[in-house]
Amino acid sequence: MQISRSLLSNPALKAATVLAVSALALTACTNASETGTGGAAAPSGSAAASFDPSTVQKDDALAAMVPEAIKTKGTLTVGSDTSYAPAEFLGTDGQTAVGYDVDIAKAIGAALGLKVQVQTAEFTGILPALGPKYDLGISSFTINPERLAAVNMVSYYKAGTGWAVQKGNPKKVSLDDLCGKSVGVQTGTIQEDPDLSGRNKKCTAEGKQPINIVTLKTQTDITTRLVNGSIDAMAADSPIVGYALTQTGGQLEKLGEVYDAAPQGIAVAKSDKALADVIQKTVTKLMEDGSYKKILEGWGAADGAITTSEVNPAVSS
Repeated sequence: MQISRSLLSNPALKAATVLAVSALALTACTNASETGTGGAAAPSGSAAASFDPSTVQKDDALAAMVPEAIKTKGTLTVGSDTSYAPAEFLGTDGQTAVGYDVDIAKAIGAALGLKVQVQTAEFTGILPALGPKYDLGISSFTINPERLAAVNMVSYYKAGTGWAVQKGNPKKVSLDDLCGKSVGVQTGTIQEDPDLSGRNKKCTAEGKQPINIVTLKTQTDITTRLVNGSIDAMAADSPIVGYALTQTGGQLEKLGEVYDAAPQGIAVAKSDKALADVIQKTVTKLMEDGSYKKILEGWGAADGAITTSEVNPAVSS
């Protein structure tokens, strides 16, 4: 979150604000990965699907609306947790960020006549650093009331929660009763809280065994553990689960149906509504000229496409 000048002059308020945003990042998010370590979820050369931003022409009218500070440096700096394929992950060289979120960021930059620098960041650290470190946060962030209270969000995609188990479901996992099962989720996601935390409260209230909720910083590690059988199931954003199924050589299968579909947003510092407005207009342009659809289709993620982008859309809690 970008701190205003008045807050910067008050260290106590600045610290309190950063802590508050850090807390909400931990309690309500969607984000994450599937690059693949330990032989589990390798990209399998899918980085070749990356979109060519040179096909997007600069829009002079939109470029003129870019805040002066960003115009001067000529670069949009984007914070992204590059461990959440196919949205954002590192390519085969282990250094280059790829994925549909990365391509959308590049297309936005091209339309505004700006270079784009995608910086790998820990998911929970992106929102607190908006403004001072990052111009945008593009990392599969679910839009929810808590996040909208702290940052501006521009809707650009829609995803729900999906589940996966080992092929054949050898642990006999059922979404109707996860009590006593071991479930992996990425730290800071909505799958961790409120989904699994709520299910776990029900288990304990009914006197059943609690869910063993395994939270790790990267979705890649969660997927690896599921492939290896050290957890019984995993939950993540629907496109991430779908991609994991295609990248693990038939070792995993889908469990149940996708639920709780919600919009995801590009995060902008709360104090920078002008930039959020420019980004919304630019996303709309990419929808209209076909670039948006082409990017999502290239990564097999077109099911999450939306038709209208909004700044701070109304969402349910």
